[in-house]
Amino acid sequence: MDKLDKKIIEILKSDGRISNSEVARNLDVSEGTVRRRIKLMKAENILSVYAVPDPKKTGYNAEALIGIQVDPNKLEEVGNAVSNHEYTTWVSRTTGGYDIFTWVTIPDSKELTNFLTYYLGNLEGVNKTETFISLEVLKRGL
Repeated sequence: MDKLDKKIIEILKSDGRISNSEVARNLDVSEGTVRRRIKLMKAENILSVYAVPDPKKTGYNAEALIGIQVDPNKLEEVGNAVSNHEYTTWVSRTTGGYDIFTWVTIPDSKELTNFLTYYLGNLEGVNKTETFISLEVLKRGL
């Protein structure tokens, strides 16, 4: 990756729907150059362009960060199970007091209770969770 690739990524971060020709004009390069670089970055899993919806406008009115303590021999299994749940938007293995952190977007607090109690609470290997309810998202996306 060079400076041009990084500039292309910065432009796409602010507007993922911008045309290749407009990116090219902004960077004073050809449209073909931008197209080839984006294609290569996608192929090498450097870049993914996707929509980041506003959860509140799509019926998800509660968001929370959840720390999860897990038995060491169940880390992969629990991580995969959490990652595959429809409410999780971000999952990371971590160091410190929790082994996994996940960000969830959920329709309401009742559904959050159900997720914590009946989903996470029933996963084999989960020892403890701590939930941090989001009051306001100040930045979404990268």
